[in-house]
Parts: sequence; structure tokens; C-alpha cells
Amino acid sequence: MEFLAALPINDLSWIHQPDAWVALLTLTILEIVLGIDNIVFISILVDKLPKDQQPRARFLGLGLAMFMRIALLFSISWVMTLNNDLFAVFGQGFSGKDLILIGGGLFLLFKSTREIHHKIEGDPEGDIKASAPARAALGAILIQIAMLDLVFSLDSVITAVGMADSILVMVIAVVIAVGFMMVFAGAVSDFINRHPTVKMLALSFLILIGVMLTIEGVAPEKAHDLHLKNYIYFAMAFSVMVEMLNIRVSAKQKKKAAGVVGH
Repeated sequence: MEFLAALPINDLSWIHQPDAWVALLTLTILEIVLGIDNIVFISILVDKLPKDQQPRARFLGLGLAMFMRIALLFSISWVMTLNNDLFAVFGQGFSGKDLILIGGGLFLLFKSTREIHHKIEGDPEGDIKASAPARAALGAILIQIAMLDLVFSLDSVITAVGMADSILVMVIAVVIAVGFMMVFAGAVSDFINRHPTVKMLALSFLILIGVMLTIEGVAPEKAHDLHLKNYIYFAMAFSVMVEMLNIRVSAKQKKKAAGVVGH
């Protein structure tokens, strides 16, 4: 309630403030960047559903992410208490936020490693589960999406509060960013599923993100001092660039081979 009193949602004075518009633009871009991890994770999970269920699952998953971010914004006073230490182990304090990051990181590590194993070794269990009712499968996937949404939303909300003074600016940035992701999530998902190497690369990224989240939960100061997030995102960007070049070369080779066969 203190937060709502400090940042009333019906306060439109920010409309006449250039700084607020700059914050809105910057925050929207950051929300989209922070949401890329979410899109990749959702795309990989949704691929397990029947084709006709996938668009609905992506929409519900991203809608859930938007709802969770907005709910956390209105509960920011509680979110900030998550930074308070709950207990200490060998002199290292652990807060509610740390525990959520560790849990989310370990879940990502488990899920991504399991998916890679299934891609390489096959997934007989998945074939059996595929015969289960689609509604049950959709529910299970949405639960997994919700678990990771909570982790990604914490990062997103804390970033938002540090950049904007109006809760309305934050909410608008979140809505625009999620709307943008909803428009392009289908294309991203189709691209990942069309290229097996990209899918494997995406799963590797999720492992890196899982490691990063776990380290940030266990030793946040060291992760910050080492600029761990910057190194990981640079490595991911470089890998994507190399993979795009590989895809382009492969496409040219296929086109050339098809031309030779045609003659």
C-alpha cells in the first residue's frame, strides 16, 4: 500500500515529462531483451504440444509473464523485502530473492540438460506422454512456464523500479514489451524448431542462464564484481552470430547443389 500511495497509477503528470518518455522507451527495450530468455524457454516447451495447441500455449505463457510482472510491480514493497537475509550458511547470507534465483537456475539446468539428452538419446517417455490428453499436457507446460516466469519477472521488475518513477510508465513498458514478444514469439519458435542446431544452441544458452542465476543466488556480490552477466550475454551473442553465418552458408550450398542437380 505504501508503494501505491507513493506511485499512484492515476497520476498522468509523467506525460509532460521528457525524462519519463525516455525512461519508457529504454525500459521497453530492456524488458524485450530480458524477455528473450523467456521466449526461448517457452518455444522449446511448447514444441512438445500438438501444432494446434502451440499458439494458444505461447499466448497464455506470455500473458502469464505479463500478469506476473504487473502483479509484482504493484507488490514492489514486498518484492524489496526479498533482498533481506533470511538465514546464513558459513557466513553467507541468503535472502528470498537468492533462494528464488537458485531454485530457478537449478530448474533451468535440469530442464535444459534433460531436453538435450532427449534430443541426442531419444525420448521414449515423451512418445508415451504424447498420447495423453492435450489439456493435461498444456497445464503441465504452463506450470513450468509460470515457475520460470517468476524468476525472470523478479529481474525485470527490479530493473523497472530502478529506471522509472511512475508505476504507470512501468506497466506500459511491460505491456508493450510482452505485446511485442507475442507478435514475434511464433516466428522465433518456428525458426528454432526448423533448425536443429539452433535449438541445441538455445538449450545451451538456457544452461548458461541457469548457471548464471544459480551463481547470482549463491554469491551475488562475486557475480556482480566479475560482470558475469555481461560475459555470458556476449558469448551468447557471438554464438548466435556464428550460427547465423553457418545457416547462411548451408543455405547457399543447398541452393548450389539443387542448381547442379537441375542441370
